[in-house]
Amino acid sequence: MDNVLDLVDDTFFRVERAAGVTNVIQCMWVYDRAVDIDGLRRFHRHLQRGRLSRRIERSPLPFGRYRWVSPGAQPELEIVETPHPRAEFDAWLAEQSAIRLDAERGPGWHLAVLPFTDGGAGVSLIASHCLTDAVGLCQALADAAGGNDNAVDWPSARSRGRWRALREDARQTMRDVPAIGRAAIAAARFLRHNSGATGPAPAPALAIDEQITLPTATFFVDADEWDARAQALGGTGNGLFVAVAARLAQRVDRVADDGTVAVTMAINERAEDDTRANAIKNVDFTVDPTPALTDLRGIRAGTKQALTRSQHEPDARWTLLPLVPLIPERLGKQWVGAATNSAATVGSSNIGAVDPPTNRPDGTDANHFAIRSLSARMTTGMLHQLGGLLSLLSGRMNGRVFVSVVAYDPTGSNSDSALQQHISSVLDEFSLASTMGWPCGEPAVAR
Repeated sequence: MDNVLDLVDDTFFRVERAAGVTNVIQCMWVYDRAVDIDGLRRFHRHLQRGRLSRRIERSPLPFGRYRWVSPGAQPELEIVETPHPRAEFDAWLAEQSAIRLDAERGPGWHLAVLPFTDGGAGVSLIASHCLTDAVGLCQALADAAGGNDNAVDWPSARSRGRWRALREDARQTMRDVPAIGRAAIAAARFLRHNSGATGPAPAPALAIDEQITLPTATFFVDADEWDARAQALGGTGNGLFVAVAARLAQRVDRVADDGTVAVTMAINERAEDDTRANAIKNVDFTVDPTPALTDLRGIRAGTKQALTRSQHEPDARWTLLPLVPLIPERLGKQWVGAATNSAATVGSSNIGAVDPPTNRPDGTDANHFAIRSLSARMTTGMLHQLGGLLSLLSGRMNGRVFVSVVAYDPTGSNSDSALQQHISSVLDEFSLASTMGWPCGEPAVAR
């Protein structure tokens, strides 16, 4: 099997490495009873032999495409010995998400369990976005829970030898020349057509550029209630998700001058036996958040039009990818905007119904499950350059819709509690009752 990285995956890795940022996907489970540690160890062993069992090897050519290789040493299971109060689970999840992952040197992922003082337990798995997207990670988890080992037999690291690697990577670059030429023409066209375009205005430059932990929040809504509310508003569950995102964008100042919200929706393109880490495409469209509160038909029509358009008009940014290996790494921080789709004010990803085995890390169903996507080691300077950040990820499990939110407002208050207040206000507008955070108290929003 060809082990050359897909251009999207190659770009993800190069941008992260140059900018010093790590994009992380975190899966989170809560058990209302003690976790079966032996079952969790089996799950961990299957993960070590599954879809996550690989890492990235750079080309000896500065402009050569990178390749997948076998991972070598695999990460160990972390078992916290001292039980913690359930209320500390969110703080522990934040600590877990800050663990340094490295898709090149390893570890590319990490599994841990935290026992609760009330007899329950929480489980966290973090994985580098360079290894997988959310749908691919759920497939890896479902395989591991079912006892399936589906790892591709990737070549060993440095198995080619320097001269063979130089020859093969040079030939690969020659094969890429036609695409590079087309990308250069597309780049000129893209710059010409977008020279006057305006996105979110960058905030004033900062005197101090420092790393920041982005505000995050996760909430749960009964799936039947979510669908009923969407139907009452003339839309679908996905349309309601976009509407919530648009209304939230108003509160964190992610709107254009005319009050509209530009949305980038990630669309899954993963096929059977797909070895890409990020098998997605992005679809852009604009939402007016005002009518979205009472009528989802506009969002439904806009989404359908955008999907139809994307089938005939490929994303211009995607056509530029063959140029990325040619760009010096020292320019990497300037790529952050393109990598995070800064032209769109809101990122939305709805992975839909999650395969039930994904919810069984110890062999039995967890009581609660959610996924979130985070960017570790981002700095205030990067976020001000982007004009802020708002990203939402949603899915369904155990009869609930979960939505995880990451946000940053350069001119506003940035804390988990402030973000939770914004979310509660939006859900109240839609008359949706929810549980904010991991259930250990009363719902944060009620009709």
